[in-house]
Amino acid sequence: LIGNYGVPTEEEFDENKLIKNFESNNKIWISGLIVGEHCDTPSHWRLKYKLSEWMEKHGVAGISGIDTRALTKNIRENGTVLGKIIQQPSGPFLGLEFKDQNERNLVAEVSTKKIVTYNEKGTPRICAVDCGLKMNQIRCFLKRGARVDVVPWDHKINSKDYDGLFLSNGPGDPVMCQKTVENIQQVLKSSAIKPIFGICLGHQLLSTAIGCKTYKMKYGNRGHNLPALHHATKRCFMTSQNHGFA
Repeated sequence: LIGNYGVPTEEEFDENKLIKNFESNNKIWISGLIVGEHCDTPSHWRLKYKLSEWMEKHGVAGISGIDTRALTKNIRENGTVLGKIIQQPSGPFLGLEFKDQNERNLVAEVSTKKIVTYNEKGTPRICAVDCGLKMNQIRCFLKRGARVDVVPWDHKINSKDYDGLFLSNGPGDPVMCQKTVENIQQVLKSSAIKPIFGICLGHQLLSTAIGCKTYKMKYGNRGHNLPALHHATKRCFMTSQNHGFA
């Protein structure tokens, strides 16, 4: 059951002018939503929109009444597939064209278009390369007193401008972010040695910068409780993952 508590207002911001309740600034990034059951009578004291109203506002299509377990099993057995939501009850489905979104530079689509600074007088100074970062990642730095400069995905990085470099998560194929990789390589060649932290796509870009190769997984790792083994200590950690490339 999806949508049972609706969607809150998009006009509520915290003390750092970061939008509350959402992962990004007032935007739905998915192209479509498929659910088993949709709730059209949500209830929550902070509700402003039904899920369907919010999606309609942003021009996003959705469909319910789908056996999502069977769909998930199909993807798990056969790998990620292309699909469309169309208004046609039965076939034949002639003339349909499918385009792989990973052939687009999705990072360029979601990244900030300008440099944005938070907590200007804070320290240390973090340069956050926005490949599709979440608002809470910025909050985590700000709660520790840091200054955060959020820069576009293809911003030329100067190690003199920060104390630590953060490479964010993001969508799509790492191969499409060649400009980011080249910028990271220039940082690695610099005589100034400063901390670099990559998360998800960010660590794939960092790995690519030192010569590693990425590949598309069959169906990706998606979940909040995936085990990961630390080989040095043999300790197992429970991790949250959502990626289709490795």
